[in-house]
Amino acid sequence: MAYVGKKPADSALTANDLANGIVSADKLASNAVTTVKVNADAVTKDKTEFISDGTAGLEIKGDGSSVDGYIQLNCHVNTHGVKIKAPPHSAAQSYTLTLPSSITNDYFLKTDGSGNLSFAEVPQPTTPTVADVSQTIAPATATTINITGTNFSGIPRVEFIKTDGAVTTANTVSLTNSTTLSVNVTLAAGNYYVRIELENGRAARSTNAIITASTSPTWSTSAGSLGSVAGNFSGTVTTVAASSDSAITYSETTSVLTNASQANCTLDASTGVIATTDFGGSSTTATTYTFTLRATDAEGQTADREFSLTSSFGSTGGALFN
Repeated sequence: MAYVGKKPADSALTANDLANGIVSADKLASNAVTTVKVNADAVTKDKTEFISDGTAGLEIKGDGSSVDGYIQLNCHVNTHGVKIKAPPHSAAQSYTLTLPSSITNDYFLKTDGSGNLSFAEVPQPTTPTVADVSQTIAPATATTINITGTNFSGIPRVEFIKTDGAVTTANTVSLTNSTTLSVNVTLAAGNYYVRIELENGRAARSTNAIITASTSPTWSTSAGSLGSVAGNFSGTVTTVAASSDSAITYSETTSVLTNASQANCTLDASTGVIATTDFGGSSTTATTYTFTLRATDAEGQTADREFSLTSSFGSTGGALFN
């Protein structure tokens, strides 16, 4: 073997035997430097500098059979590692992921579909709201009502929570739009909160008990004439009555019975008693007074009925009524 320069010692060449730059690529035969010729940890970061010049500066290949290429990032003692791996050959994918130019706290990485990554705010699941719109329905009767609010979607679960804690689930629910649900429900008498749970598990409940199941007032006193009353009579004229599943109050919707210039009576709001200190007031002729009374229950439901009283003159005695 010929040598250029001084013949080396009969031992392996060391770094001291080689001048800088003497071993160049054209001095090495193809595949001459094998794994066994390189000490562990001999190739350090100072010896490597991968440059991308239109092609990948570093390429990690698969094994040509079944193992896809990947890189592994180890912990500081090299006992654990996290791998970034290429998709399988069957996916036939070749794309580039470009990292964002800056970092945003509490955001996540997303791609624009072209491989450009950016940080985006984590989307929050849609949460509904229930509007505090009061409604009254008949008890023990399947009734369809509209529940309003915001962010409705899919077919939510709708529950009616009674003030005593009892829960009734809607018979049927249909989505009208994002702010309205059409709900059919059968409720026992009482007051109810409304709870709506979306398919994503997010739920909301009305702030107040907005649904009341209650029977509307009904009159037990027949409509029409309540009888004749002597003009200028003083005392109790008659009593009207209505009932409901809650307390009833009475009022006049016209201005006849309790008008001092007409029938000149009073109406007890709690008992329905009609009384007077001078029936008909200054009137001296027989007159029929027609008026409308309203029964209102504790839930605000009403029932109106028309009645009449007639004054009479020329007779003695007290009030006369049917």
